[in-house]
Amino acid sequence: MVFTSPVRLWLLPSAVVLAAMGVWGSLRYSHLPERIPKHIGAGGVDAWTERSVGSAFLLVFVYAAVTLLMAGTAELTLRVTPRDEMPATDAAPFAVGASSSVNRPGSRESARRIARSLLLLNMSVGISLLIGCGILWRSTPDPEVSAWLLAAMTVPILAGTVLTVVAALGDRKP
Repeated sequence: MVFTSPVRLWLLPSAVVLAAMGVWGSLRYSHLPERIPKHIGAGGVDAWTERSVGSAFLLVFVYAAVTLLMAGTAELTLRVTPRDEMPATDAAPFAVGASSSVNRPGSRESARRIARSLLLLNMSVGISLLIGCGILWRSTPDPEVSAWLLAAMTVPILAGTVLTVVAALGDRKP
């Protein structure tokens, strides 16, 4: 799938975060201990794994996959025919052959706003995972994790989610 110009432009911040994760991980990999965190629970690191490219770069791979998924979703959002361009129909909403306008953007501008907010949400997820990489890529196998980690990883995702919900509800009418 070739992304349209707006998606490529709005995808740039996520690409920068992904590149930063990859470069940082590449620089840190040789300095990692033989055992790195596999799972971080409420009490700190509670599971360990042997260092490998797969285990050390798991968050980078996950973010790359999420970025592709969100970019595809943003692209499809821009390609959907908005409600204001749909032909008027008097058919009942669930009638056979009736064109559904449920969950469609209200206008092209609304579709752009939703697509942009999805890619900002993706960047927020990347920032959260970047914080997780800071724990994963420490030079010492320390099971202690600061209490601020959960908040630091949650706040960017919540902010991106709020932006996306506001954008999606922006053109809804009662």
